[in-house]
Amino acid sequence: MRLETRCALQNWDRAVEVRIAMVGEGRFDAMQPAVFKEHPLGAFIQPGLVLPIETAQGLMDQLWQCGLRPTEGSGSAGALAATQRHLDDMRALVFKHKPAA
Repeated sequence: MRLETRCALQNWDRAVEVRIAMVGEGRFDAMQPAVFKEHPLGAFIQPGLVLPIETAQGLMDQLWQCGLRPTEGSGSAGALAATQRHLDDMRALVFKHKPAA
């Protein structure tokens, strides 16, 4: 069985629906709504959810498709790659011609 996530933007509530399921041969086990339980301050708490890296990446991609972006950071990997290509082009132009002696 593999862990899968699906996200959808709710049109009216400014919210994102997140569905998580273990999907296997001819069946799936769907995660039910989260339950919050009170604990004393300082108590050790097990994580409420542990995602394999591939599943977490898929969740991030789906949230991106819903229009969510990081609140901090210096752009996306795509923007960085475009900047790198531009820099490579500029280097090729500048260093193509040898300086006049």
